[in-house]
Amino acid sequence: MKKGGGQRDNVFVLLKQQRFLPFFITQFLGAFNDNVFKNALIIFIAFRVVQPGDASTDVDFLINLSAGLFILPFFLFSATAGQWIDKNEKSRSMRLIKLMEIVIMAAAAYAFFLGDVYTLIALLFMMGIQSAFFGPAKYSYIPQHLDDSELVAGNALVQAGTFVAILVGTNLGGILIGSDNGSQWVAVSIVVLSVLGYLSSRFIPLTPSVQPELKINWNPVTETWRNIAFMRKNRVVFLSVLGVSWFWFLGATYLVQLPNYTKLTLGGNEQVVTFLLTLFTLGIGGGSLLCNHLSDHKIELGLVPFGSIGLTLFGLDLYFAQPEMTPLVLMGFVEFVSQVGSIRVLADVFLIGLFGGFYIVPLFALIQQRSEPHHLSRIIAGNNILNAFLMVLSAVMAIVLLGSGVSIAELFLIVALLNAVVAIYIYSLVPEFFMRFIVWILIHTLYRVRKQGLDNIPHEGAALLVCNHVSYVDALIIAGCIRRPVRFVMHYKIYNSPLLHFLFKTAGVIPIAGKHTEPELLEKAFSEVAKTLDRGELVCIFPEGKLSRDGRLHKFRPGVERILKTTPVPVVPMALNGLWGSAFSRHPATIYRRIMKGIRSHVELIVLPPLPPEQADAQSLQHQVEQVVHEELNRF
Repeated sequence: MKKGGGQRDNVFVLLKQQRFLPFFITQFLGAFNDNVFKNALIIFIAFRVVQPGDASTDVDFLINLSAGLFILPFFLFSATAGQWIDKNEKSRSMRLIKLMEIVIMAAAAYAFFLGDVYTLIALLFMMGIQSAFFGPAKYSYIPQHLDDSELVAGNALVQAGTFVAILVGTNLGGILIGSDNGSQWVAVSIVVLSVLGYLSSRFIPLTPSVQPELKINWNPVTETWRNIAFMRKNRVVFLSVLGVSWFWFLGATYLVQLPNYTKLTLGGNEQVVTFLLTLFTLGIGGGSLLCNHLSDHKIELGLVPFGSIGLTLFGLDLYFAQPEMTPLVLMGFVEFVSQVGSIRVLADVFLIGLFGGFYIVPLFALIQQRSEPHHLSRIIAGNNILNAFLMVLSAVMAIVLLGSGVSIAELFLIVALLNAVVAIYIYSLVPEFFMRFIVWILIHTLYRVRKQGLDNIPHEGAALLVCNHVSYVDALIIAGCIRRPVRFVMHYKIYNSPLLHFLFKTAGVIPIAGKHTEPELLEKAFSEVAKTLDRGELVCIFPEGKLSRDGRLHKFRPGVERILKTTPVPVVPMALNGLWGSAFSRHPATIYRRIMKGIRSHVELIVLPPLPPEQADAQSLQHQVEQVVHEELNRF
């Protein structure tokens, strides 16, 4: 089902492949059509249903009712939808969902011709049901057709496409309904878009059911609680789901409040509102696409704290960037950008979106990678329920705070501070996120790392990695380069280093000692290595048994042979070059000189082809590594 190609740098290469392009077009057109219909209906209610001087109809009630009815199906039907998607073949399921969209949009087109607002509101509820079923299909489809190295790229494209579809669809819905014969234009557009979505879905490749024997529980309440209980069994997945839902809380707050913030705080008119919403959406899209480059084609959890930091910092700055006085007359775009401080506001809005993209894409990819495949659609369904709940909570919080006299700028300040609190809480529960952030910073700022031969590391299954040992951060650099999680075996004194112990412990490092110093720790380490390999994981050892004191490659010890005798697995030789003389090596130069000489130094990780266990021993592995390791004795 999955194909190669995930190592290529261009994220858009997926858009040339049948396993992804028809799916991408289908989901894009669905989000696009949803927002054309929804925004056209809201403007239709606000400007066409009620004539001037007519107070018989509560416009605010109808608008809020429409918004609520679109979200309600995610609470009512997501649990059922997740089961249905897991049970059935996905391409056929998506075609059925798109046929449902055609029927709903055909009815909506007729209702627009008649001007029947209540029928349109009921059909918006039906579109919410259709979207609740499509969500689990969308995100569970991706890992069935993309390998782990492509998950970030796939999710980046889907996230970017979704937010662009929301923006363009919202604007188009408003433009069409506001034009002459607007109802007719909207009617034609939503039917055409739904038909195009169905046609593209016919080219989605076969995606087999992951659990065809599943018996569907039709009780949404009990199934929702069961989904949440299942998610909580995997702590990282559950907290990642909460993190995704929190992002929708933030996104809903900004998207809903930006129009009034622009009018009441910035003094801008509709042109400024449109531009700010466009910047916010383009920021999310740009951040999503940048994720694939910054993560080097793997799921880089270090980008999640990076995104959190940006969301908080630029959210705070948006509060402080507000003008001291609001103009009495609303400004157009040209007049607004000529005002002092306007560029700062525009930059803050764009960067909030950009760092939101850094935050959301790795979380979605992590959920897809670490969830049990047979339950992924139901986990996505549970995520949709929590998303909807957090979006409603966002609206309730805004109503309460704004009603109590809090300004919209102050609401943004509160949300930014809440984001910091939520981030600290999540990262304290799962320190792996923060650890990966430190590693990501290390290999993207202090060093410039070049990778060669990463494809030689098996994409799945157990393997033993062996590497020369040049510095205290060898394990962190290797972990930051390899796409799969790796457990390292490390001398207990380095493991207990005051500054690095937290990172090593979080990464699951296995401390080891010599047989004459801590024999019990030695046996415990070999036992843990065997268990880890038996589980099909990667283990990395430094066969020299100690950190190099002179930059040379020293004799490999026979511990590797003991490991392979107990657990025969493929062995992957590796070499690190460029770290001798850096701040974290044992070079005799002063720490100041090592730091100054080592900053932005070129580091190279070379991964050689794997050896079968019967051909791997300490001597042969040392010979393999010697061929590619550079002894930089005179670097300084």
